[in-house]
Amino acid sequence: MSHADKTILVSGATGRQGGALLVGIVVVTRAALFIARRASTWTVDEHLGGRSPDCAAVDPRDPMRVYCGTAGAGLFRSHDSGRTWEPVGPGIEHGTITALAVSHAERAEGFGIVYAGTEPSAVFRSDTGGDDWVDLAGLRALPSADTWSFPPRPHTHHVRWIEADVNVSDRVFVAIEAGALVRTFDGGRTWRDRVRGGPYDTHTAVTHPLAPGQIYSAAGDGYFESTDAGSSWRSPEDGLKHRYLVGVAVDPADPETLIVSATNGPESAYWPRSARAYVYRKTGLKRWEQAMSGLPEAKGTTVSQFATNPGEPGVIYAANNRGLFRSDDAGRSWKALDLPWPEPGLADGVEALACLPE
Repeated sequence: MSHADKTILVSGATGRQGGALLVGIVVVTRAALFIARRASTWTVDEHLGGRSPDCAAVDPRDPMRVYCGTAGAGLFRSHDSGRTWEPVGPGIEHGTITALAVSHAERAEGFGIVYAGTEPSAVFRSDTGGDDWVDLAGLRALPSADTWSFPPRPHTHHVRWIEADVNVSDRVFVAIEAGALVRTFDGGRTWRDRVRGGPYDTHTAVTHPLAPGQIYSAAGDGYFESTDAGSSWRSPEDGLKHRYLVGVAVDPADPETLIVSATNGPESAYWPRSARAYVYRKTGLKRWEQAMSGLPEAKGTTVSQFATNPGEPGVIYAANNRGLFRSDDAGRSWKALDLPWPEPGLADGVEALACLPE
C-alpha cells in the first residue's frame, strides 16, 4: 500500500480503569488531522489541513507531546495534546515521514527519544523532543539494503513501522516495506539485519510490558512472533485462513491473547471498493478463530488497525472505514463508538492506532 493512500488513527476513550485517563481520539487522514475530545459530548477539531498527514505518535512520558508525519511536508509536533502544531527542528533529510515512535526511555529534559522513518528508507533520532535530529545512517549499510523494494513502486521503499521496545531502552525494531525487519539494541548506533525465517513484509509490530523479549509481527507474508527479541521466529498460523496481515494487538493484561486484521492481499485490504477484511483472535496455543462479533461484515470493510492502553486490561480498539470499535473482552466482541467525524470521516480506511492518555 502506498503511504499516499493511507489514513492513520491515534485513539483513546474516556474512562479510568486502573491507569491513565484516556482523553481523546486523534485521527490522521490524507485530508487533515482530526482530534475528537470528550467532555459531556464529543467534539472534533481539524488540524494540518492540506499537508497530507501520514502517521502519528504520542510520547508515553508526556502525552501532551504529539507528533504527526506528512507525505511531503515533513514532521510536525504539538506541545498541547494536539491543539496547536509546529514544524520540528532541522536534521530530517526527507519530506515524506512514513513511521514514528517515541521511546519509553526518559531523557533529562523529561520527554522520550523520538524515531522518525522516511521514504526513501532512513531513520532519524531526536533526543531533544524534535528540536534537532540525527541520521541513523547505519541502517542503510545493512547487507539486505540492496534488496529492499516497495512492489507498487519498485524503484523505492520506505520505513513502514517503528517499534520502540516497551521493556528495554534503546532496543528498536524497524520494518522496511518491503524487505526486512531489522533491529538496533543501542538506539541506532549499530544495526542487526533480518534473520532467516523472520518476516519479510511487516506492517505492524508490537512489544508487551509483561513479555520481555517478545515481539509480534503482522506481515504481508503472514503472522510471526519471537521470544528472543527477533533473533529467531516462529509462525503459528493454524486456523488463520487469510494470511495477508496488517494490524496486531495484544491484551494489555495477557501477552498470550492477541488479535490480527487479515485479508487475502493488498487489493482487498486498503480500498473500500474491493476490500474484504477480517479480524482473528488467538489465546495461548489455541487455533486462530475469527472474531467479528459486532464488527461490520468483511465485504467492503478495509483492514482494521488496533490500539491498547496499559491502564485498560482486556480493552482493544479497532478502526476501519466503517468506524471506530471498542472491545472490553480482549477481542471476543466489539461495539461501535458513535463519533461525529467530519466528512469523509474514516470512509477511506484507517492505517494505525495508538492511545492518547491524560
